[in-house]
Amino acid sequence: MTSCAVARSALPSLFYFRASFFRKCGLSWCVLPCRRMSDELTRRRALVLWQEAQNLHLAGQIERAIELYTRSLAVCPTAEAYTFRGWAYSFQGRIEEAIEECKRAIETDPSFGNPYNDIGSYLMAQGKLEDAVPWLERAKTAERYEPRHFPYMNLGRIFAARGLIGRAIAEFEGALALHPGEPFCLAALRELKKSLN
Repeated sequence: MTSCAVARSALPSLFYFRASFFRKCGLSWCVLPCRRMSDELTRRRALVLWQEAQNLHLAGQIERAIELYTRSLAVCPTAEAYTFRGWAYSFQGRIEEAIEECKRAIETDPSFGNPYNDIGSYLMAQGKLEDAVPWLERAKTAERYEPRHFPYMNLGRIFAARGLIGRAIAEFEGALALHPGEPFCLAALRELKKSLN
């Protein structure tokens, strides 16, 4: 498999990585309190709706998940709900809307790293690899971001596709430093290192 094939083959599996990471780690994200919150009950209601939406989303019930993300946002706008609603839109092929949701998430909470990575991923899916790089770099340095290895993986794919093998290897190694044993990174590194011989 060439380095370009490694990069191309990985794009469709982007969403699998996120869903499997949540399931494997039992990840429960910490949603920042809404700045407009007047009481704890309202914040809790938004969080419950967001969690219900996330569960439906991961179960493949995209339309229903979008409805609950939207209800959560109506109760209390959070970067998480915007980002995940964008992710749900991407499952429907609504990439431009997904990008706009991520931009709303960044406006709501610039410290939340997921929307930066997601914008980069959506741009990659559109073949706009150069445009994706700055978004992925910002994701790497975001204050709040899990799974932190994703932007490294995405940058590794981009650099491999561009024939920048050394940079691709460095990004995949960076991902492995954060998430040791990640199967895609291990396979990509083997292929890239073979191409150097």
